[in-house]
Amino acid sequence: MTTTTIHRSHVQSRPRSRFGPGGREQPGGAAYEAAHGTAHEAVHEAAADLCEAVFGSMRRRDQREKGLQYVRGLLATPGRKSIRNIAQQVGGAAAEQSLHHFIAGSTWDWQPIRTALSQYLEQSSPLSAWVAQPMAIPKGGEHSVGVGRQYDPTRGQMFRGQQAFGIWFTSAEVVTPVGWRLYLPEDEHADHPEHSGHPDDAGATAAGAGAGERPGETYEECAVTGVLDAVRQVGVPHRPVLLDIPGIGTRSTMNRFADAKLPVLARISPATRLLVTDPALPGHGAGTLTARDVLQNVRALRTPVEWADPLYPGQRRTSLVAAVRVMMPDPSPARRRHLTLLGEWTDARSAPTQLWVTDLARPVPVTPAVLLRMTKQARRVSASAARSVQEVGLRDFAGRSLPGWHRHVTMASVAHAARCLSETGMPVGRELV
Repeated sequence: MTTTTIHRSHVQSRPRSRFGPGGREQPGGAAYEAAHGTAHEAVHEAAADLCEAVFGSMRRRDQREKGLQYVRGLLATPGRKSIRNIAQQVGGAAAEQSLHHFIAGSTWDWQPIRTALSQYLEQSSPLSAWVAQPMAIPKGGEHSVGVGRQYDPTRGQMFRGQQAFGIWFTSAEVVTPVGWRLYLPEDEHADHPEHSGHPDDAGATAAGAGAGERPGETYEECAVTGVLDAVRQVGVPHRPVLLDIPGIGTRSTMNRFADAKLPVLARISPATRLLVTDPALPGHGAGTLTARDVLQNVRALRTPVEWADPLYPGQRRTSLVAAVRVMMPDPSPARRRHLTLLGEWTDARSAPTQLWVTDLARPVPVTPAVLLRMTKQARRVSASAARSVQEVGLRDFAGRSLPGWHRHVTMASVAHAARCLSETGMPVGRELV
C-alpha cells in the first residue's frame, strides 16, 4: 500500500467543515469532540462503578485498585492491550511490573468475579439466553499457553494460534462475555501451569484450581465442558444455551446438556443423521436421514418469519422456516429424546442456510418463529464481538500462564461489560443483593 504525505505548507488553508458526507459530524468537530469526551467519561465512570460491584472477592484493597487500573487501561490503551502498553497508559514503567504480577503471578481467583459479573448483569437486565461461540486468536510465537496449529470452524481454515470459547450473556439491552475456556492441544502438557514451572506461574496453584482445562481433551469436550461449567457457576436462573459452535452439535453434546437439565439450541451440520418421528411427515420410517434431506422433504411446510437484524439496527428481514420433530440415533433407547430440527432458508430456491436442533419445550408450544428469533442472538454476539473484542483486548494476552490468560480475559470481560452498559445508558453502580 502506498502512503502519500501532504505538508500543510503546500495546502491552501481553508475552514474545515464540521460535517462530513451525509451530514454526519466529523472527528475533530466541536460537537464530535464534546460527545467523544462525554462517552469516554461515561465508560470510565461505568468501569469504576462496575469494578466496585464485582471485585468484592478480592480481599486486598491493592488488588481491587490494580483491577480497576487494569480495566481502565484496557479501555484507554490504543492498539494492542499488552501489559507494557497498558502500563504506559496508566503509570509508566513503574506500573508494568506490578500489573504483570497482578495478572500472571497473583493469587486472586477469577471465577468469583465472573460469577459476580453475571449476577450483576442479571439484576440490571435479566438474561434472555446464553450464547457460546469460538474465538480464534492468531499468534505467531511459541511461548503463549495453548498455541498450536488450530482449526477455525467459523472461517473453515487452519491457523496458528489459540482457540478459546466464550460464553456470552445476552438480554434485551446487554451483550457481553462472562465466561471463557481455552482449548489446549495435545502437545500443550509442557505449557500447562501445573507442569511448566515457568516463573509466570508463581501463585498459580492456589488460584488456578478453577482453570478446568485438560490438555488433550477434544475440541468438543473443551467447548461443552466450558459452557456447562460457566453456566453452573454463575448462579443465575437457567436460560437456554445457544450453542453457536460448528461441529459439536452431536448426540454426545445433546446428552450432556440433557443430563445437566439445561435447554440447548445447537447449530448442526447438514450431514447430521436424524430420525423423523412425526408419522405424518415424509421420511418417517425411512431410517436415518441427513438433516439437509429431512428439511428438503418438508419444503412445502415452510412459513415466512420476520426478524430484526442486529447487524443493521432498524432493519427487519424475512426468512422461510420449517421445524420437524426428530431424534438423534442412539444405541440406548432410554437416551433417545425428542428434539426439534429447525431449518432457515434465505433463498427459497436453495438449500437451508442455517440448521439447528433443540430440546427446548417451553414456552409451549415453541413455534418456529420463536426458535428462529432466538438463533439471532448469535448474530448479536457476532456483531458485538466484531466491533468490541479488539477494543478491550480479549485476544491480547501473551504468556505461558494459563491462570494469567484467565485473569486477563476476565478483566477484559469486565471492561467489555462497562462499555456495553455505558453505551446503553443503563444505570451502573447498584450493589449485588
